[in-house]
Amino acid sequence: MTSQQLPPSSGASAPDILPASGIDIVRMAAWLVTGTLIIGLLYFGQEVLIPLAIAFLVSFALSPLVRILVRRGVPQIAAVSVVMLTVIAMLLGLGLLIASQVSVLSAELPAYQSTIRTKIATLGQSMEGPGLFDGVFQTIATVQEQLATALQDAPGTVADPLPVTVIGDGPSPFATAMAWLAPALAPLATLGIVVVFVFLVLLDRGDLRDRLIRLLGGNLHRSTDALEEAGKRISKYLLMQLVVNVTYGIPMALGLWAIGVPGWILWGTLAAVMRFIPYVGPMLSAIFPLALAFAVDPGWEMVLMALALIVALELVSNNIVEPMLYGTSTGLSALSLIAAATFWTALWGPLGLILSTPLTVCLLVMGRNLPQLAFFDTLLGSTPALDLPTRIYQRLIADDPDEAYDIASDAIRATGVTEFYDETGMEVLRQASDDFHAVARAEHRLRVVEGMDSLLDDLREDHPAPTSGPVRTVCIGGKWQVDAIAAEMLVHALCLAGVPAAQRPAGAVTARYVDGLDLERVDTVCIGYFSRDPDAAVRGFVRRLRRRWPGLHIVLALWNAPEGAPSEDQAEALGVDRIVLSVDEAVRRLSLMQDERAAALAPPAPPADETARLEALRRTAVLDGHAREDLDDLAARAADVFDVGFAFISAIDADAEYIVGQSMDLPGLRTETEPRMTWMPRADALCNHVVAMDDTLVVPDTDRDPRFSDNPAVRQWQGRFYVGTPLRTADGHVLGALCLMDRAPREIEDSELDLLDRIAADAVAVMTKEEAVIPEPRREEPPASRAVLGQRIPD
Repeated sequence: MTSQQLPPSSGASAPDILPASGIDIVRMAAWLVTGTLIIGLLYFGQEVLIPLAIAFLVSFALSPLVRILVRRGVPQIAAVSVVMLTVIAMLLGLGLLIASQVSVLSAELPAYQSTIRTKIATLGQSMEGPGLFDGVFQTIATVQEQLATALQDAPGTVADPLPVTVIGDGPSPFATAMAWLAPALAPLATLGIVVVFVFLVLLDRGDLRDRLIRLLGGNLHRSTDALEEAGKRISKYLLMQLVVNVTYGIPMALGLWAIGVPGWILWGTLAAVMRFIPYVGPMLSAIFPLALAFAVDPGWEMVLMALALIVALELVSNNIVEPMLYGTSTGLSALSLIAAATFWTALWGPLGLILSTPLTVCLLVMGRNLPQLAFFDTLLGSTPALDLPTRIYQRLIADDPDEAYDIASDAIRATGVTEFYDETGMEVLRQASDDFHAVARAEHRLRVVEGMDSLLDDLREDHPAPTSGPVRTVCIGGKWQVDAIAAEMLVHALCLAGVPAAQRPAGAVTARYVDGLDLERVDTVCIGYFSRDPDAAVRGFVRRLRRRWPGLHIVLALWNAPEGAPSEDQAEALGVDRIVLSVDEAVRRLSLMQDERAAALAPPAPPADETARLEALRRTAVLDGHAREDLDDLAARAADVFDVGFAFISAIDADAEYIVGQSMDLPGLRTETEPRMTWMPRADALCNHVVAMDDTLVVPDTDRDPRFSDNPAVRQWQGRFYVGTPLRTADGHVLGALCLMDRAPREIEDSELDLLDRIAADAVAVMTKEEAVIPEPRREEPPASRAVLGQRIPD
């Protein structure tokens, strides 16, 4: 690659990782004072706060059970009472069972003393013999004896005084009784407070929620969503953690029973409870059954079998049960778990250690949902603190291209090479372009360029493109080094898409340079710029290319274009055939220009179940218009909920698409019979793609998607944003689609698509006169973390 410069800053600066201004000392001091006060209150108020914390965590776990009973018609106070009494009865029964196990075990322990002595003696005999430090220890002992003798024989040595002990009358019987009862009364009082708090929280949960919303203030919708989301996630976390612990404790108890270890119920229960303590808990719970197996069995078989059981259960629980219940979501990082355990143990002792993980999960979930507490997510979460492009850019600045390659490889495995170039690679180059004059030094610029060269070389080796004919497409970086690197990415993406492409070096646009581009057998040239205002340079370059090769198709890639899509008039003014804004769009456009337009724009093939699908559509008789009013209401509801220009419900017949429900009167062809419906040929229908894909189709900007930019319906209805979700029956047949359209480009989140699926299920219920079947919600995964250890929390 030729040596060039990076571009000057083009206006907006890259996202700042650190604030540009100096640190606000007053604000930092205020935060330190506030933090000190909070920690002081937590420490000195632990006698009140510990029961409150336990009560709230228990109420989070029990509230789903109460809600189930209330939904089935049980009064609130009765539901709370039933749940509380059931839990208390289960705990009392478990306590009695454990007490009986402890009693039996304590009676049997003296019988194991001989076995213990024998094993210890055997171990001692095996360790006898000259050791490495025996001579050193013997010399030290001899010196100590000689010093003691010399001190005793020294003149004037005074003998040690005789100890005198004064024995009084002793404590009174009442004081003795109180001394015995006090340690038991404190836990009983705490338990009573917890029970009362749990009962009150479950009984008046709505009032507590209202008060928290009032305290949080701000946007009512956001506060409500945040508290509901936090409550659901914490409840699910505690329930899932309980399920994980129980599925660990029961096999542990049964395995120990099969091995023959006494007190197997006690050790299984202890293992389930101790797993609430991160890392340390499972190790502590394993000590007791192993020690007892050591004491019971004269040999070593029982110890080894118990150890194998514990290791096997840990592997199954950590690698099968937890991922199955929690999913792939990430939660607390390993460092935050250890720090939280240390912090809460220092404040609240052993109870703080047990509560550390649930309390930290509460803080993490609140931080993810409440903007006021967002710093908790950064401090405690295991999701990356920097987004993917910034992480790669930072590794390149730090002269660590190997780690940048590792991060890029992980991202490509999840998405693909073209998607990585489009969403991540270009953003890295944008940040490098924007930081050129702002903060970057010459050393940083060189590291970025060399690191990107190395990264792209590795990616081309990992994902080689097949050779498929002569090169008809050429990509050229407009001026700067980042333009040339972007051209490299586009060439690789085109080759992977089956479009033979090559790169030409950038340079000063002179007649000699243009003649050296060697474009005699090339049909299409794509010129890319990161500059926000490249019009003058583009006109000069295009003019020379047109003069030298008049029939050349020229595509302009504006990788750092300002807001707002370029118009056809702008392309004409610059002398280019098309303007693209992303790698994905460039690949689509250039594919069409390589004599693949007919194949790319051909209507999709019908689904495999086309005959059964058409029969299911015929059985609904929805085309006779009997459900028009209800479907119009659902379309209007969708348009209002998602705040789009209009919504419609379509049914795809063998040769045509019929609009069976709409939020507004849509222009187009009309059926001749009543009720007169808007219709269009199936080949022109956007919803035909939804039926063929059997999946939701999202087009953020139809002008930027070659499949739909010239679609007749898009042109007639002036739609820029389109999303269609399948109308799927209980038998799996897709009758049509529920569609949203807007006259401006926009994005839509997975959570919003879940809502659209619910409305689509209602539409299917209206069409088929059957109960609605709501599909499974989508999982919106957070960015992958490189942390190996951590505590999952459920989505």
